[in-house]
Amino acid sequence: MKSKEEAWIESQQLSPVDIDCVTTVMLKILDGKCKMSEPGKVVMEKLYDLLKDRPGHYFDRAVHDLIGRARNRVDDESMKMTIYEQRLLAETMISRPVMKAFKARLRADGMIGAGVAV
Repeated sequence: MKSKEEAWIESQQLSPVDIDCVTTVMLKILDGKCKMSEPGKVVMEKLYDLLKDRPGHYFDRAVHDLIGRARNRVDDESMKMTIYEQRLLAETMISRPVMKAFKARLRADGMIGAGVAV
């Protein structure tokens, strides 16, 4: 049986920019700047894990390698700074309206709760 995340991915026509939106949220989660509920963060982490091998528009394999390393070194101050810098860069690459539209789609499809900031 498929998870709700797998079913959602199969039901969508995700663009490379959509993949980058998921990657950006993952950077925000790692940076501690994601305002989502814990269940929302779990959903986003699952989506990230299912989508990280798909090509994005802005991000290459190096960003995913960085995220993988950061997930294993959450208390490393140097890593925290690197994630912070990458998150800021990601937020400048993807416009606020694009991120808001992606987030609205997740809400409309019941993937994350209403009223959750990303």
